[in-house]
Amino acid sequence: MSGFIEGVDRGQSVLFPDRLDDWIGEDSVVRVVDFFVEELDLQRLGFSRSAPARTGRPGYHPAVMLKLFIYGYLNRIPSSRRLEREAGRNVELMWLTGKLVPDHKTIADFRRDNGVGIRKVCAQFVELCRRIGALKGDCVAIDGSKFKAVNNRDRNFTKGKIASRIAHLEADVERYITEMVRIDRQEEGAARAEKVEHLSRRYGGIRQEIARLKEMDKALADAPDGQISLTDPDARAMATSARNSGLVGYNVQSAVDTETHLIVAHEVTNQGFDREQLSPMAIAAKTALGRDDLHAIADKGYFSGPEILACHEAGITTTVPRPATSGNAAKGMYVKADFVYDAERDVYVCPAGEDLTYRYTTEERSIPIRRYWINGCKTCPLRTHCTTGNERRISRWEREDLVDDMDGRLGRDPDYMTLRRCTVEHPFGTIKAWMGGTHFLTRRLKNVRSEMALNVLAYNIKRMVALLGVRGLMRAMQG
Repeated sequence: MSGFIEGVDRGQSVLFPDRLDDWIGEDSVVRVVDFFVEELDLQRLGFSRSAPARTGRPGYHPAVMLKLFIYGYLNRIPSSRRLEREAGRNVELMWLTGKLVPDHKTIADFRRDNGVGIRKVCAQFVELCRRIGALKGDCVAIDGSKFKAVNNRDRNFTKGKIASRIAHLEADVERYITEMVRIDRQEEGAARAEKVEHLSRRYGGIRQEIARLKEMDKALADAPDGQISLTDPDARAMATSARNSGLVGYNVQSAVDTETHLIVAHEVTNQGFDREQLSPMAIAAKTALGRDDLHAIADKGYFSGPEILACHEAGITTTVPRPATSGNAAKGMYVKADFVYDAERDVYVCPAGEDLTYRYTTEERSIPIRRYWINGCKTCPLRTHCTTGNERRISRWEREDLVDDMDGRLGRDPDYMTLRRCTVEHPFGTIKAWMGGTHFLTRRLKNVRSEMALNVLAYNIKRMVALLGVRGLMRAMQG
C-alpha cells in the first residue's frame, strides 16, 4: 500500500516493551477516575470485602470494581457482559484495573451488593466539588424525569387494563364460536375438521388467558397502589408529558446547581408525580452544598402548600409558579388573582371595590383554609362576570403569604423559569442520550438507585472535566 500512511508491522519486535502508562495520555479522564477512587475510604463508605478474607480464594478489591463501573458509565458501557469484554481488550481499562478481567457475574454482583456505598461515592464527589470551590452558588433548579424500567407495558397490570383486555378476549371468544358454527354448518370433510380443531385450540388458549387475567385482578386487591408489574415489581406505570403516552418505569428527581450545572442531589422514586418531592430535594441540596440558605426553583408540578412551608422552615426560599386550576378565565370570568388581599384588614377587595370578609376556617387534607365572602353579590352589576352562585367565595391558605412572595418574585423576574429549564433539563437529556434511549438494566428500586447514582457520578465527573480540564481537576483534587 505504498503512497498511504502505513501502520506498524505486526511481527516487528521491540527491544524495550511498551509500558501501559505510555498509552494513557496526561489528559485522559481515566486518571481522574483512578485518583478519585484511590482517595476514598471504601471501608467507611460501606463497601463489602474492603478488607481481605483470612480464608478462601482472594477476591477483587472493591476499588478495582468501582473504577471499572465508573469507567463503564463514563463511556456508555453499563452492561456487566460488555464491561467483561472491554476489560480484556480496552487499553484504558487495562491501565485502570491492572489488566484484571472479572467475569460478568462478579461485576453484576458488585453493583447489586454495594448500592449504599455507590450512592455515598456519588455524594462524596459532590462534596469534593464543594470543597475545591466549584460549588459556590446559592440557587438550584429541581425537576423530575421518567426513565423506563426493564418491565414492558404489557407486563404491567391495573384494573382498567385487565378489564379492557378481558373485554377484547371475550369478543374474540364470541367470534371464534360464531366461526366454528358457520364452518360446522357450511363445510364438510377433512378441511372442516382441520379448521374446527385450529379454532378450538385458539378458543382454549383465550379461555386460559382470561382465567389468568381474572386471577391477576384478584391479586390487585392487595396491591397498595392498584398496580402489579411482573418483571420489575417496583416499577410503576407513569404518564409522560406527551399526549396519550406513558411508560412503566421510575421517576428520577434531581437538584442542579444553576452556575455549574452539577447535579448536587438526586433521588429515584416510583411515584408518578412530583408534588411531594420539593422539600426533600431542596433540603438534600442544601445539605450537600453546606449552606445556611438556598433558593430552589421548580415548575408548577411541584406546587404544594405543605412542601413550600417545609422549605421555608428549613431556610430555603422557593420559587414555584402557581398552577391555573380554575376554568373561569377561559369563560371570561374573574379569577382569584383579580381579588386583592389586604393583609392589614384581613379582607379581599373584589373588582367592584367591595370587601370580602373572613368568615371561618376549615381543613382540607389537613391544611387549614380560611373562607372569605360578602353578602351583597346578588345586587352587584359585575355578578355575571364573577359567580353563578349567591355570593363569590375566596379561600386562603393560612400561609399564603409565602405564595404571594413567590408570585412577587416571578412578577419581578420572569426569567426564573427560563433559568430552571436551561439548567435542570440538560443533565437529564445528557444522561438519557448516554443510555441510548433504552432503559435501566437492573430491577427493583434499590438497584435502580445504585444505577442512577453511577449515571449521576459519571455526568458530574464529565462536567467538572469540562469546567476545569483533566489537569486542572487533578491539581484541585490534590490540593
